[in-house]
Amino acid sequence: MSDHSHTSAGHDAHSGDGAHDDHDIASHIRTYLIVFGALLVGTLITVGMYFVHFESMAVTIAVALFIASIKAFLVAGYFMHLLSEKKMIYSMLAITVVFFFALGTLTIWSSSDMPKNTEMKTLYVP
Repeated sequence: MSDHSHTSAGHDAHSGDGAHDDHDIASHIRTYLIVFGALLVGTLITVGMYFVHFESMAVTIAVALFIASIKAFLVAGYFMHLLSEKKMIYSMLAITVVFFFALGTLTIWSSSDMPKNTEMKTLYVP
């Protein structure tokens, strides 16, 4: 009985799966290093953009959000393994988009509703 268990354990240990697993691990490590490098480059670009002055604040914010979105995608997609969770992620994204537009619509719809005996103040003048 011990020879049989030893034989099956020895067979599993010498199967070709170990080499395949090593290749998969090396591939994942390479991917993580590439993503890490991309994040470092993104951080350098973010710091470099501090010294670039755009005419409009809207352009500055758009560029900053674009760089941050790319870095967030890399972190969430690769380090948090969300790229492999497609169905769940797309459903959560759809729910988020629906709530975003619903709350934005409610905000815009109610922006002209002021309580009685109040006046509207201008907060920002371009």
